[in-house]
Amino acid sequence: MKILHEFKTFAMKGNVIDMAVGIIIGAAFGKIVSSLVNDVIMPPIGLLIGGVNFSDLSIVMKEAVGENPAVSLNYGNFLQVIFNFLIVAWAVFLLVKFMNHAKRKKEEAPIAPPALSKEEALLSEIRDILKNRN
Repeated sequence: MKILHEFKTFAMKGNVIDMAVGIIIGAAFGKIVSSLVNDVIMPPIGLLIGGVNFSDLSIVMKEAVGENPAVSLNYGNFLQVIFNFLIVAWAVFLLVKFMNHAKRKKEEAPIAPPALSKEEALLSEIRDILKNRN
């Protein structure tokens, strides 16, 4: 029973739950980016270069023989994955940049000096009086 209690304590910590939510959102974001690349970005690029569908781009290294399938180098899929990565990397970069900007803005806010205690205020007055006497 002790191990179940320890696991419950671990699982209910904020960091673990935040991480799980981040992973779920990241997976969904990955699907959105894949759709953006495959369905929105790549078709116009393919049209611009002559109606090419990038997922069909490949180099056949060995033709199919009988029941043996062809061996091909599918560089079109690789290009699409690169586009996916670049879009995700750009989005993460912008997110981190925004977070750093917000954090810097918060740090730059002027912090009011702490109020002096009665003793400190009295000592400051005495110091100022003594300075003015000389």
